Parts: sequence; structure tokens; C-alpha cells
Amino acid sequence: MTNTSILTLDSVTLALPDGRLLFTDLNETFDQRRTGLVGRNGVGKSLLGQILAGQRQPSSGQCRRLGPVHLLNQQVIEHSATLADLAQVGSVIAALERIEQGSVDPSDFDTVGQRWDIRKQLQVQLQRHGLGQLDWRQPVHSLSGGQAMRVALIGAWLSDADYLILDEPSNHLDSDARAQLLSMIDTWDRGLLVISHDRSLLAHMERIVELSSLGLQAFGGNYSFYAAQKASQMAQAQQQLARLKQEQQRQAGELQRQREDLERHQARAGRQARHANQAKILIDRQQERSQATAGKQRREHRDAQQALLGKVRDAAREVEQASAITLHAPTPQRHAGREVLALQTLHLPRGTHKPLNLRLCLGQRVGLLGANGSGKSTLLKLINSELPAPTECLRLSGETALLDQHCSTLPGGTSVLDHLRQANPMLAQGDLRTRLAQLGLDAARIELPSGLLSGGERMKAALAAVLYRERPLDLLLLDEPGNHLDLPSLAALERMLGQFRGALMVASHDAVLLQNLALDDYLHL
Repeated sequence: MTNTSILTLDSVTLALPDGRLLFTDLNETFDQRRTGLVGRNGVGKSLLGQILAGQRQPSSGQCRRLGPVHLLNQQVIEHSATLADLAQVGSVIAALERIEQGSVDPSDFDTVGQRWDIRKQLQVQLQRHGLGQLDWRQPVHSLSGGQAMRVALIGAWLSDADYLILDEPSNHLDSDARAQLLSMIDTWDRGLLVISHDRSLLAHMERIVELSSLGLQAFGGNYSFYAAQKASQMAQAQQQLARLKQEQQRQAGELQRQREDLERHQARAGRQARHANQAKILIDRQQERSQATAGKQRREHRDAQQALLGKVRDAAREVEQASAITLHAPTPQRHAGREVLALQTLHLPRGTHKPLNLRLCLGQRVGLLGANGSGKSTLLKLINSELPAPTECLRLSGETALLDQHCSTLPGGTSVLDHLRQANPMLAQGDLRTRLAQLGLDAARIELPSGLLSGGERMKAALAAVLYRERPLDLLLLDEPGNHLDLPSLAALERMLGQFRGALMVASHDAVLLQNLALDDYLHL
């Protein structure tokens, strides 16, 4: 194993099958420093991770790797059949079993390499991380989302890689599992790239690299340093753009004044020449000189305008070509203080065995806490009438909606535009498109089947359908709403929830999100 882990991008460009350029001419070196990769939903972070890992070829340019790379992405979880596949050691164990059954195929020995005790290593790590009840033969569909991510992370740490690339590794993890992940990261002594929007996780990085419409830009330091530098950089770029636009307006006024002066001068000279009874040849020659002067002035004006326009365009490129994310808070239909939810000695069919008691009124906001498997999602489904509950134990009043982390309300074959139209048929077509554009959803992509969109784009679409439904909400239920949302969208969500006047119940392991929501109380399962 090498002592240096380096990935190098050399003029890397990626074009999508529809011909759209996702990013162009990327140049960057990723060394052994713990690095976080951030950027807006749909900008291409996961695809860049695949290029860095050698699982996807760029349209042009190249990626050089010093040592083996291990990529953990969401597709690994979705496409794995067994726990061993999820840990990305399924092929090694299969080759090992064939050898034990008498195989002498050289490819089997190459696959196993030096990993003859991989089954024992895997079981030891499962035991160490509180998953000793699991077996490498176990089907993935029997695992919870949190268990699946933890197994995938164990596989990453068991790999022989010199460089790890982790794509949204904290998704589905509860507080204890997130603490384990941070501990594993702190002890990893080789190259590490974390693609994430998790601000707590990014705080443990030594460097942040941002992928945007401007390309890749590196910021030395953790997330707090990045956020401060980014804010300062954007403010300076916007100020420079505003100054140049003012200069552009001033120049346009000055050029217009010069043209009017020249036209008045030419008209006056022509009248004087005629009144002086000059010969026609002299008048014609004077007009030619005047026209030549006017032509020269027009060329100088055009050159000056083009030079300033170029500066304005350069300044505009410094301001990332992405509009601010905007969410509008729905308004409850009735007066504040009215009871919308009452739980009285409610027993969950799955999760905690303790009976739950809670009274929630309009304007109140509650955080729902508990380890994976404690019943948070089950409780939210009971409240949303997706699971049956005794009427004497659960009383509900008003309009309620649930947005879960899997965007299960959004059919994969339905476009984002159609989904929002079904949620609110009273909104005009232009209003639908405007609301989606304010969420940062590209106009060309809102008509695609939602199954083709990124996780963040799907989350925004599902969020739009919940917020902008025809009947305003009295009770909003959120199950890990921060999963898949980019940093600007998370900030917009926090601002919107701060303005929401209905009742709110949110289940999340994102400590920063919960803190920013200024919750009134917590319900621990």
C-alpha cells in the first residue's frame, strides 16, 4: 500500500447523454487531507465522484490515480443483494468459496489476493459496530436504511483502498451511528473525499471543495471557514457586478450625450455653410469630413461599450449562475392556538414500547428524537393516517401532510410538473413553473419522469407538492427533510419553517437543522 494518496483531475469535462455540459475543464488535486465536496443539487457531485473512482469516464480530459480508490455511493445500497455485496466484498467471498470447493482458476486467486480471512474481518467489524446479529449472507432488503449505510461504511474501511470517496455517508444514520462515523473518519490516515450536505460532518473536514457553474474552487479549512469565505466572496463579486452595471449605465448616458453634441454640431455647421453661400464641392467635402468624424466616434463608442460589456460578463461569471432558493410558507386555515393533534397513551406497533402522550397546537413545533428503529417514522405514518390508530389514542384536526426521506409521495414515472399540478390543480401553469424555478429546479428537468432526477431534485419536488397543495396545512410532518438537500436549499427550508405558522413535527438526526428551527419541545422515543 502506498503512503501517498492523490487523485488528479486534468481538464475534465462531462457531457450528459442529452448533450448538456454538466461541467467543463476541471483541474484539481485531491491529496490526503480530509476533503468535503459540496455543491447544489444536480451540479454533478456524484458523477464527479464516479470519475474520480474510475467508475465513469469523462467526455474529455483525464483523472490520474495514485493507488486504489473505494467509492461508497447510494447505488451500492440500491443494487446490492446480500450484506457481503453491500460491504463490496461479495465477489471476494464468492471466489474464496469456489477455491474452498476445489477451484484452481487463477482469476479466483487474483480476486481473493491476501484477503483470506475477509469473512472473519467482516464479522468482527459488524460485532464492533453493534451489528453482530447480522450475517454476510443476509439479504439487503431485510436491513433498515441505517443498518445498510453502516454496513457499507464498514466495507469501505475494510477495503485495501488508498483513497475513500463517501457519497452522503451520514444519510439514514442516527446520532450514535453518526458519532461512530466521525470517529472512523478521524482515525483514517489515507486519502478521503466526503460528498455531503451534512454541516456537522463537513465541520470535521480539513478542506472544502465546491463544484458550481464556475467549476471547482478549493477553500482551506472546514465548513465554518468555507461558509465565511463564500459569503465574503459572493458579497465582493456582487458589489463588483453592481459597480460595473452602474458604470455601464453612466457610459451609455455619456455616449448618448456625445452623439447628440456631434449631431448638433454637424447640423449647425451645415446651416452655416449654406448661409455663407459656399461652393457645393466645399460643402460636400465638409460633410464627408463630418461623417468620417462621426464614424470614428461611433467605432470608438462601440469599442468602449464592448470592453465594458466584457468586464460585466466576467463579473457576472464570478457570481455563480444560480438563483437563490425560495420557499413560501403555507398559511394555516384557522386561528393560532387551536389543537391539531393529541396523543393519549398511544402504543406504537413497532419501535418503543412506552405509551406516548402529546398535545400539539397551531404554532407549536416539536422535534422527534430517537435511535433508528425506535418508531419515529411509524409514529409519523400513524399521525398521517397511513397506518391505523385507535381513535381514542390519536385525535387529529385540520389538514396534515407528511414528507418522508424517501419521497414516497412522488411516483417515479410522473414528472415534477405533473405532480405539483395534481397537488394543486387551481394554480396556473405559470405559477407552477415559477414555484419550481424558485426551488432551483431546471425548467427542462421538471417535465422529465422524477425517477430520472437526483435525490435532491426529487426531495425539492416532493416538498413543493406538500407546501403548495390546494388546501393550506395545519400540521406539517417531516421525516429527515435534510437528506439529499443541498446547503442553499437547507437554508431556505430553515427560513421557510421559521415563517410557518402551523404546527410542526420534525424527525431528524441533523443537530444543526434542529437547532436552527428553534423548536418548542422534543419528544424522545
